[in-house]
Amino acid sequence: MRLLKFVLLSCLFALALAGCQTTGTQNNKITEQQYAYSAAIRWGDFEGAVNMIKPELRAKLAPTPMQLERYKQIQISGYNDVGTEMDKTKGTAVRLINIGVINRHTLAERNVRYTEAWEWDPEVKTWWLISGLPDFWEGQ
Repeated sequence: MRLLKFVLLSCLFALALAGCQTTGTQNNKITEQQYAYSAAIRWGDFEGAVNMIKPELRAKLAPTPMQLERYKQIQISGYNDVGTEMDKTKGTAVRLINIGVINRHTLAERNVRYTEAWEWDPEVKTWWLISGLPDFWEGQ
């Protein structure tokens, strides 16, 4: 009887560890993707950032050639995470970002709020951006 309890507890412990590892992998992956995405935006690599958009949404959310030209007119001066919320049951994450934007022609700086939305793809074990690139000209 004692041996049976030991075996059952060992199995439960192993399953619990496996669950933690999966969650840990998702958490590590979202951190890696968000870091790579924010680096692309900070360095003005908007074409590279487009590659992080979910493939099924990319054609709809990707900027047009004219919009990409507009991105060349700005310089990013800051990219700060204001708050993050993750829903592991749905496989989604939302991150509120404050971005400093400088117009290269006027050298005027302003701040833009942007909400990133991410979705976990269990098949390829990666996070995809589902909100599109920031619109730095909204309301102007």
